[in-house]
Amino acid sequence: MIAAVIADIVRSRELDDRAGAQRAIRDAIARAQTDAPLARTPLTAVVGDELQGEYPTIGAAAAALLLVRLNLPDGIECRFGVGVGDVRPVELGDRTIPEGPAWWAARAAIERVEAMQQRVAPLARTWFEAESGADAVVRQGVALANAYALSRDQLVSSMSERTRRLTYGRCLGRSQRDLAEAEGVTQSAVSQALASAGSAAVVEGFLALRAEAES
Repeated sequence: MIAAVIADIVRSRELDDRAGAQRAIRDAIARAQTDAPLARTPLTAVVGDELQGEYPTIGAAAAALLLVRLNLPDGIECRFGVGVGDVRPVELGDRTIPEGPAWWAARAAIERVEAMQQRVAPLARTWFEAESGADAVVRQGVALANAYALSRDQLVSSMSERTRRLTYGRCLGRSQRDLAEAEGVTQSAVSQALASAGSAAVVEGFLALRAEAES
């Protein structure tokens, strides 16, 4: 089974510079893939504000999407629908397009998280759906992923841009001293920022997901 991802830009019509936002998102995706190459097919713009990509497992998708979120500057956010299931590429002349139950589930997932943002979970940005007919093990994995994603998104959505950068660095194993030098602040300031944002939990979650994805 594959984790297919559909992403779009939150409140894209309100942005003053949509082209600049798309470039920032592209750069965030490229950096995340360079630092942690977890994608089967990295997220790529397909039409308008929509991007699509494929990951080999739920864990790989969850880890990679966290890095993308941490990379984005203030004022630019994406939401992600992750569909878990089979993919059946369709040949159309000289090109191949992704198709199949995983993609249908991804579409349902991004619609679900958008609806949740408007009601019960304004800071939610990620949702997982299993393909129709998935077995109990897959459904359970998806349920656990959603419980995790809701908590993680709450923390990340509340972080400042600097704290997201610091958290990203810690996910990649950079020391607080190195991060402090890069930011031009004291190590104590870095430690306080990470602690107040709950970054340690985010980092430990990422490391667990990455270990699973790379095993």
